[in-house]
Amino acid sequence: MMCGGTGEAKAANEDVQQICDKVKPEAEKKAGKSFEVFTAKTFKTQVVAGTNFFIKVHVGGDEHVHLRVFQSLPHAGRTLELSDMLESKSHSDPIEHF
Repeated sequence: MMCGGTGEAKAANEDVQQICDKVKPEAEKKAGKSFEVFTAKTFKTQVVAGTNFFIKVHVGGDEHVHLRVFQSLPHAGRTLELSDMLESKSHSDPIEHF
């Protein structure tokens, strides 16, 4: 990984799913709807003054959303913040920095 860049896309794991579960209410508010399904599929990370997670999430049918979630450093309490969300994504759409 280059400094400041994102790493390679990886299959989502339990830790990434827990991040998604925590920001789901914010994502639903931003989208203006509820998601029956909210399953993390793949993700990339970017190290900044903490970590940005770029996560592809299946939200039902053929629909996916991409989340950018910021996790602060341990001294700041490792808080999570949904920084941005892209809707109307498909399974084949690559995760990009946004």
